[in-house]
Amino acid sequence: MEEKSIMHYNSSHKILLVGEGDFSFSLCLARAFGSAVNMVATSLNDKDFLARKYRTALTNLRELKRLGCTVLHEVDVLNMNQHPYLKLHKNFDRIIFNFPHCGIFRRETELSVIRQHQQLVRGFLRNAKNMLNLYGEIHITHKTTYPYSCWNFNNLAEKCGLSLIEEVEFYQYCYPGYENKRGAGSKCYQSFPIGECSTFKFKFEIEYEFQRTLTFR
Repeated sequence: MEEKSIMHYNSSHKILLVGEGDFSFSLCLARAFGSAVNMVATSLNDKDFLARKYRTALTNLRELKRLGCTVLHEVDVLNMNQHPYLKLHKNFDRIIFNFPHCGIFRRETELSVIRQHQQLVRGFLRNAKNMLNLYGEIHITHKTTYPYSCWNFNNLAEKCGLSLIEEVEFYQYCYPGYENKRGAGSKCYQSFPIGECSTFKFKFEIEYEFQRTLTFR
């Protein structure tokens, strides 16, 4: 079968998506590939929540399943490597978390809020690292302006034994049909302005250093 791609992803990748809202990002990839047999799309919420809060979620889920995607609900990124299905199906080529957020409704500039978001990202990275194949990548897409710049993804990744290999600007229009959603609250069905964003790509430190050694020989 002909390999198809969209931005950083192609149909041969084994892809895990976490923290999905209405599953429109997963569906965007699946449509680009023409198949989702290599994809696992997950959400923290249960199916009933999705049906109540996101008007397009169930339609998106039906199309994803038709395209062969494995869909899992109530998957917490802080312990996802212990999920019964994911324990048996690891070694992903790409693990994607778009716009991680704790669902805290206080000022984003508060130090305590920044630290709670850092804990979320750190926990995700520790779990994702154990589910990645040797040459795989973990992708986090997020805003890069203050106060999100204070989250310091690079430092969090280094403490988890991961290295930043690339930071690329993120443009929503590159992903047709993707609608970013709030994760919680009375207005979670709404999109939020993303402004300046990047996708941060991380790999195992040892694998990254090995590649650099080969490059500079």
